[in-house]
Amino acid sequence: MSVSEQETRSNDGSQPKEDSWAVNTLEDLPDPAAAASARREGTEICDILAPLGLPPVLNAAVLLYPAVRDGFINHETLKKAPFAELADLVDGLVQLGRFALPPDWKPGEALATQQSEALRKMLLAVVSDARLVVARIGEQLYRLRNSKDASKDEQLAIALETQEIYAPLANRLGIWQLKWELEDLAFRFQHPDTYRQIAKTLNEKRIEREQFISDVKVRLQEELWNNGINAEIMGRPKHIYSIWRKMQRKHISQDQVFDVRAVRILVDDISQCYAALGIVHNVWAYLPGEFDDYIANPKDNDYQSLHTALIGPEGQTIEVQIRSRDMHRHAELGVAAHWRYKEGGGSKAAFDKKIRVLRQLLEPTGNDGDLLDQIRGDVFEDRVYAISPKGDVVEMPAGATPLDFAYHVHTQIGHRCRGAKVNGRIVPLTYRVHNGDKIDIITGKEPHPSRDWLSPQLGYLAASRSRAKVRNWFRHRDQEQNKKHGREILERELSRLNVRDVSVDAIAKQLRMKNAETMYIALGAGDISSASVATALQHLRKDLSTDVIRKRRPGRKQTEKTSGVAISGVGDLLYNFARCCRPVPPEEIVGYITIGRGVSVHRQDCGNFLNLNSRNPERVIEVDWGDSPDAIYPAELSLQAFDRNGLLKDISTVLSDEKVGVASVQSNTDKKTMQVEMSLSISVPGLPALSQVMTRLEQLPNVTTVRRKA
Repeated sequence: MSVSEQETRSNDGSQPKEDSWAVNTLEDLPDPAAAASARREGTEICDILAPLGLPPVLNAAVLLYPAVRDGFINHETLKKAPFAELADLVDGLVQLGRFALPPDWKPGEALATQQSEALRKMLLAVVSDARLVVARIGEQLYRLRNSKDASKDEQLAIALETQEIYAPLANRLGIWQLKWELEDLAFRFQHPDTYRQIAKTLNEKRIEREQFISDVKVRLQEELWNNGINAEIMGRPKHIYSIWRKMQRKHISQDQVFDVRAVRILVDDISQCYAALGIVHNVWAYLPGEFDDYIANPKDNDYQSLHTALIGPEGQTIEVQIRSRDMHRHAELGVAAHWRYKEGGGSKAAFDKKIRVLRQLLEPTGNDGDLLDQIRGDVFEDRVYAISPKGDVVEMPAGATPLDFAYHVHTQIGHRCRGAKVNGRIVPLTYRVHNGDKIDIITGKEPHPSRDWLSPQLGYLAASRSRAKVRNWFRHRDQEQNKKHGREILERELSRLNVRDVSVDAIAKQLRMKNAETMYIALGAGDISSASVATALQHLRKDLSTDVIRKRRPGRKQTEKTSGVAISGVGDLLYNFARCCRPVPPEEIVGYITIGRGVSVHRQDCGNFLNLNSRNPERVIEVDWGDSPDAIYPAELSLQAFDRNGLLKDISTVLSDEKVGVASVQSNTDKKTMQVEMSLSISVPGLPALSQVMTRLEQLPNVTTVRRKA
């Protein structure tokens, strides 16, 4: 008898009717082998989920899900079940099972943070019963366990999917018994050598570590009870992925990780926290320098607890956390929730609410109908409601703009949109709509969408459906026109960035386009943006992660010697960036030994360098970009505009928003024509950032051109 069958037995010892119906349905399949395989998979997933105490009808849905997914059972058969919600539950699992990594994913490539978070939220929003998310996490663990014989690429794909989506979800839901195994198995596929090394160094099996924790809990419980403290003690051995994360985060070796084994003591109040700390230190010797009092000195996120490291039984180190039950509730559900400082970053209040509701839902109460109704309503929907001129209420995604409103009303209204009034006042198309706003769209006679609307950074459209309509409009325009416009976009981007040494075919290949013509059409249609070109150039020349010339240090001169550039064969020389070309990574660079000023670093295609090389080739040396983190690089821009009040302020605002350092600004104004030419010396992380800054500057009123100086 499986664990899931034991857990779902009725009070009288019989198997729940839901499980019986599911098992009988599987046994009635015409293909016995298919039935056995589907039942085996469903049973194993149920076994994984059994400790969570999910209801029998959901267990039945999990049992049937593999057979429905693989086409052995159809929807009509499920509708015949005597349980009304069974078909919907299975459909929800099938829908969740379709989520996968983006099609352009490559082994070893991590998801962007925003993309990962969006996928996590989609998983929560798509289902009518939130407990299906938990079932999907169980299925992911089943897939991981059964991927030992899969290809390397398949293992990396499921590992990254687990690391980016399902393990964080399990963490946020507090499903610790699934989280640690998800993380460990994913880590083993991604870093097999490191995994084996840590496992070997631990020199003990997991069951032995768990027994160690159990013995520590018994001893501490006895000591605390004898001293009149009613404490709740929890503990679990630290898993391998968590050990590795701590080693990476704190730059320490494995023998410096003192919380490989850890327990948590919950008491009634602050006075008992310190009393328990004294008792713990009397039981085992503590490690000097490993005590943290986050009660007297809370963390920035208001996290409170006492942390100490001890030399426990058999000389093994163990971390002990002591906190009150109120502190624990705050850490689990409040501002200092565990997942916040483990995963890094914060989350919107609406998403926090969803996680709290999910956690409450997972606790069996026997009466969660109202809670499910709440989830089906607005708990999993971030929406905003606007009013049309006729008084109709229009529902849109949170963060929607008047342009989203126009496309929601009608596609042609969006295409012909020229402006908008909100509550009687003209607002920009990037205005964020609030609940109750009355919106009136100003339209032109002919459709004329802008390609700027497709850029998420510019904030014209929040809804993906709206952007899809804009892309479709451009796609259906004359293909030759798109090709012509795309060629102009590419040439303008290469000219702006002053890049001349990369072939168009190489850029197209990097963007995964069939050829240059396909790339031109995609650029002209808005399927890819000019920012993608800058990123492609970055990857073509060298990997982005190997950046560096100088680190961000206040008051440091650009010519100061650092470890940012590796100079071959000459040791530690003073170097500086040539003012004629100002190279930015990952552009190919070369060094020229000057007289009295060390090594001058040029771009390989720099005209001045080519002249110097022809005259004194013996002074040329090889240089490359170093590997220091958090580096920035100087760049020179030329900006032309018609002069106006506030121009310099607007330019400064853009540079500040993009977190760009400014070394100098020189301006020359022709009073007759009122034209101004500015030279900007700035510092950027690389080509994509430089392209983004130039795009933002070009969008300012009165600015005509922005180019990178040769």
